[in-house]
Amino acid sequence: MKIFPAIDIKDKKCVRLVKGDFDNKTEYELSPVEQASKYKDHGFKNLHIVDLDGALEGETTNLDIIQDIVSKFDLKIEIGGGVRNFESIQKYIDAGVEKVILGSAAIKDKNFLKEACQKFPNKIALGLDAKDGYLSISGWKENSNQLTLDYLKDVNGYGVSRIIYTDINRDGMKQSPNFEETSKIAEKSNCPIIISGGVSSMDDVKKAKTLKNIEGIIVGKAIYDGDIKLQELVKEDA
Repeated sequence: MKIFPAIDIKDKKCVRLVKGDFDNKTEYELSPVEQASKYKDHGFKNLHIVDLDGALEGETTNLDIIQDIVSKFDLKIEIGGGVRNFESIQKYIDAGVEKVILGSAAIKDKNFLKEACQKFPNKIALGLDAKDGYLSISGWKENSNQLTLDYLKDVNGYGVSRIIYTDINRDGMKQSPNFEETSKIAEKSNCPIIISGGVSSMDDVKKAKTLKNIEGIIVGKAIYDGDIKLQELVKEDA
């Protein structure tokens, strides 16, 4: 199973939000590039990056930071946050990222997702962010009124290369991921799932390894707060 340490970028800094709330954020001392270097030094191979400025603005706001991280460290990066057109996807792929995550734009317009998968084969990841079974969009500020499983059924044949499934109620709360709901998604999905939101301990990571159709797990706040030690976590990274 792949371990994805997380970097969320806001105003050029590493931050963590609680349940996606921009007013409830913690800033950390290390810059995103320094944080990526730390992960690389510990031996991680993958990295999950969210451009929170991009999510708010709908632009590749921190492209320079992403280019810097890609060029300095041999890490497989998935990046999301405000990717709303083919031009943004192309910019990230040109920068050398492994996967571009589509979220709100793909949920609002399924054809955009379908065309993106055709144009950029094996490069598109789908971010499904759910609250009480329904998908949320626009930086989690809006409920889409679409049931996650219904939406997945509609897009399952499009050629998405991975799904990042986040339970918003758990994100930043360190209360363990919603394994039950994640398993339902994994069972129905044609592509592998990355678990996100609420990882609080090594037990969560070990439990994720026992589930079917799970490609990896994203660990964020628990690293920054020192609940999970990087040297222990990297042992689970395969």
